Amino acid sequence: MSSPFLIAFLFVPVLAAVFAGSAASPPAVTVPRVLKTCLALTALVVAVSVLSLLAGASDINALLALKALILKGREGLASLDEAERTILFSIRLPRIAFACVIGASLSMAGVVFQALLRNPLAEPYILGISGGAAVGAILGILIGASLVPMGVPGLAFLGALLSVAVVFGIARTGRTLSSNTLLLAGVILNAFFSSVIMLILSSTTLSSDIFSTHRILFWLMGDLGVAEGRDILFSGILFLGGFGVIYSFARALNLMVLGEETAMQLGVNVERTKKILFLAASLATAGAVAASGTIGFVGLIIPHLMRMLLGSDHRLLIPASALFGAAFMVSADTIARTVTAPAELPVGVITALCGAPYFIHLLRKRAV
Repeated sequence: MSSPFLIAFLFVPVLAAVFAGSAASPPAVTVPRVLKTCLALTALVVAVSVLSLLAGASDINALLALKALILKGREGLASLDEAERTILFSIRLPRIAFACVIGASLSMAGVVFQALLRNPLAEPYILGISGGAAVGAILGILIGASLVPMGVPGLAFLGALLSVAVVFGIARTGRTLSSNTLLLAGVILNAFFSSVIMLILSSTTLSSDIFSTHRILFWLMGDLGVAEGRDILFSGILFLGGFGVIYSFARALNLMVLGEETAMQLGVNVERTKKILFLAASLATAGAVAASGTIGFVGLIIPHLMRMLLGSDHRLLIPASALFGAAFMVSADTIARTVTAPAELPVGVITALCGAPYFIHLLRKRAV
């Protein structure tokens, strides 16, 4: 399938969503509306995933591949040779599943952080989580932890947890958790980790370890091509666990957006809710970046896009952002591995190219 046509098709939903952002006020959130929206977005994820499965550098007949998808295990699968089956079902399909988990995790975490901090610019990376994961992963690559199962993702996850603990400790005063201090601590910690990364990269360049430098640079911009089954399972479990916890606090998030005092007067235990949601969103983010690298802007733009389209009620915003984030990440990864085929771009390059102009658009329109 031609990459330009594929790219245009994949981003039709995104462009339609952007231009639909000025639509009239959305209707009230009801259970049927939540179900209908989630079903529509699930269909979008499936459609984008099928197109992504058929796109790539290898010359695979799209019609035969689609037939094999529908009739897998029967005569359709037999029409493909061994190499085509391996490419479709052992390489591209796991990568698509991983992209779905990463996009959903980062988008969900972005919704939570923007609501908790009441800051439209908040996203997982601003709290230092990705910086800690990056330092852990880079150290793992340099010491050869990639030779050990889950070595690099494990160290990245530990780095992310350490970041969460430090930011949490700085922002905690007695039994309260200051949102402003939380944000500032994350920014400062990110700056610190950036300096550590630059120091490591400089040392690696001086030692002429080109392979490690190349791998680190790809990891820093997001790389979904290195994911294995256990990485997908690990990230998926953290996402599902985080989603269950976060969605159970959707009503509390709605009240906290109105103000902490208002939420307390309406029966919300604000400090306890902030701690639980911060930890749940941080763990989901840590699980995502531990294996995929630092992919920016997804946790920033997807929540804003869905908020403009569907309103700010978190009973709908949380699942919608997760599903649309999955579709967006699959689209971005498909472009990253096809636009310069047979070479690949880090997926973070594509998300940044989409996210930066959109971010400027938000600032100029003061829509955030």
